[in-house]
Amino acid sequence: MSGARHSRRVVVVTGATGGVGRATVRAFGARGAAVALLARGEHALERAAQEVRDAGGSALPLVVDVADPEAVDAAAGRIEEELGPIDVWVNAAFSTVFAPVAEIRPEELKRATEVTYFGFVHGTQAALRRMTPRDRGTIVQVGSALAERSVPLQAVYCGAKHAIQGFTESLRCELLHDRSGVRVTMVQMPGLNTPQFSWVLSRLPRHPRPVAPVYQPEIAADAVLYAADHPERRMYWVGGSTVATLLGQKLAPGLLDRYLARTGYDGQQTGDPVDPSRPVNLWKPPDDTAPDDYGAHGVFDDEAHPHSLQFWLSRHRRPLALATAVTGAAAAALTVGLRRSAG
Repeated sequence: MSGARHSRRVVVVTGATGGVGRATVRAFGARGAAVALLARGEHALERAAQEVRDAGGSALPLVVDVADPEAVDAAAGRIEEELGPIDVWVNAAFSTVFAPVAEIRPEELKRATEVTYFGFVHGTQAALRRMTPRDRGTIVQVGSALAERSVPLQAVYCGAKHAIQGFTESLRCELLHDRSGVRVTMVQMPGLNTPQFSWVLSRLPRHPRPVAPVYQPEIAADAVLYAADHPERRMYWVGGSTVATLLGQKLAPGLLDRYLARTGYDGQQTGDPVDPSRPVNLWKPPDDTAPDDYGAHGVFDDEAHPHSLQFWLSRHRRPLALATAVTGAAAAALTVGLRRSAG
């Protein structure tokens, strides 16, 4: 293969057709990356791939169910054949069920776990098989505040995200032990305005919604790109609500249990009844035929925040710490000077 063929960063994103995955492939495309898009919906994949090309990148859309390890590994092999060595692998695909635990059917739990947890495992292992021999590469796990603090009605999703975090922490220790040049990091997300709330299997009486405050998926995509550029940090928290939730979990988990028991049901539903004809993406993609393409955004644009001050501060914490120290030293020196002058 020619050197020119490898001049651009090669990035793989699972769950590339909707929500965080869709926003992420566009963002990598705007950087001129060669992006491999993995998802089940053929029509939406083509639309997402065109957005990558329009943004300035190149795109390789692949119809893949991440619950199938052989299919994921075969896709990774094809990506390296057509685009070159994989530099970054982003795991973002998931499916879930909104329902009380007693109402979740075994086959639903199994399927959602195969997609969400095992999908991350399969993607990570496919990336490692190729990155480890080269001793370089980055794996980014798209996590959630719910990976550390569970909420009612989302036991399926919370369980899978907890499992992903445990799996990733074990892998990180192994990479450190081996002094590997491969890096893995996790980005814990807040409530996001993604299409999942319009297509997940739900047994709630009212339309499901993200826990407020709600952020736009582009914030999540920016965080993924930053994590891919700076994988030395083991974890990133996105959104003030994520910080508050995770700190609350560490300091007063029992109090948080009671708070969520009171607020978690109404806080995850709108006032509108569930449409009985709504699509369900657990068993098949809702965006596999024209004109179905849900894109990155859900139905909560009116309340979703386009920026996160918390993540901006997190990204700039070292310069800010230095600036604070310099300002403090300058203030101290000025105070001493004023005292001497007054004396």
